[in-house]
Amino acid sequence: MKSGPLAQIRVLDLTRVLAGPWTGQNLADLGAEVIKVERPGKGDDSRAFGPPWLKDAAGKETGESAYFACANRGKKSVTVDLSRPEGQRLVRSLAARSDVLLENYKFADLARYGLGYEDLSALNPGLIYCSVTGFGHSGPYRDRPGYDFMIQGMGGMMSITGERDDLPGGGPQKAGMPIADIMTGMYATIAICAALVHRGQGGKGQHLDLALFDTQVAVLANQAANYLATGVSPKRLGNAHPNIVPYGAYRTADGAVILACGNDNLFGKFCAVAGCKELVQDPRFATNGKRVENRGALDAIIGPLLEQRTTRAWVDALEAAGVPNGPINTLEEVFREPQAVARGLKFELPHPLGGRVSLVRSPMRFSATPVEHTVPPPLLGQHTEEVLQGLLGCTPSEIEKLRAAGAI
Repeated sequence: MKSGPLAQIRVLDLTRVLAGPWTGQNLADLGAEVIKVERPGKGDDSRAFGPPWLKDAAGKETGESAYFACANRGKKSVTVDLSRPEGQRLVRSLAARSDVLLENYKFADLARYGLGYEDLSALNPGLIYCSVTGFGHSGPYRDRPGYDFMIQGMGGMMSITGERDDLPGGGPQKAGMPIADIMTGMYATIAICAALVHRGQGGKGQHLDLALFDTQVAVLANQAANYLATGVSPKRLGNAHPNIVPYGAYRTADGAVILACGNDNLFGKFCAVAGCKELVQDPRFATNGKRVENRGALDAIIGPLLEQRTTRAWVDALEAAGVPNGPINTLEEVFREPQAVARGLKFELPHPLGGRVSLVRSPMRFSATPVEHTVPPPLLGQHTEEVLQGLLGCTPSEIEKLRAAGAI
């Protein structure tokens, strides 16, 4: 029996790839029962997003992708063909017994099968129906498909990410991970939890309309605010910060260090460590606003100073002085960090094909209802019979008829 703050909630997850599955995994981490509906034979598209593949106990590749594993722990997999009437009836029956439905089909696709919000809310007025699409269910782009990379471009992320155009390597860059997908999944999780609270206060279920494009624009945060305040589009600054100086990555004798002087006091502490206390009194650098205006002049002074010591020497000295800083780690180094080890950020679960799967622990920490990671990413259709028998009351003969008809 699962525990957690959402232990009494059942989620029907019709999503695939990342934004929707990330939402479902968050809900599973919080204790919800998440039933993932996949296409017979192929399943979630991300099952084929390899290499790399997970390995069995003998070290052989299993054909289960690491990509799929990153977003689908804690779920049960049921295979259903939504194009068949029998499959549609199964999904309607599951939706009638669920609290939440997740879907990331193109606009109006599920309505063709009688599985749209209006159809299912008539069967289950308390159903929270969460749609995740590229552009939402309104507006001129609602029929367009949406993928993280293109959304990062259209949503402004790439216009502010990357080295300055006048420097080597300058030009637009996407983030190193699918930020639009991940953040849409996070916003969808928040919206679902809020809708559950509303329903619990006497309200009904409702339709949630989450769009990757909306999310990407929303997470521009201070950069969007800078534009809205000035009418001037921010430009790429590489690792520099548009509103804080010095705040970026600087070369050291053997690599680089991130220096984050978020206020004037921290700048003073840095100057003391770096042996340039006179900069604190220099009118060009006395306040953060002046440092932003004169970032080039300041970098020309402190850049050579930072190159005189190793990264480790700077990390140790700045840490002792209370100045926020850090190295630029590879992922191997990330998981070796004492903090990552102490917090158990990497953990393992036994995998159905043998061996163990290594995953990243949820960052959500609760004092009374802790997140428990006990269920590994499922094999395709691993729980079909369990769910159809246990939840819908199907008999073995009925399940065989569904399988013979190609519905499961």
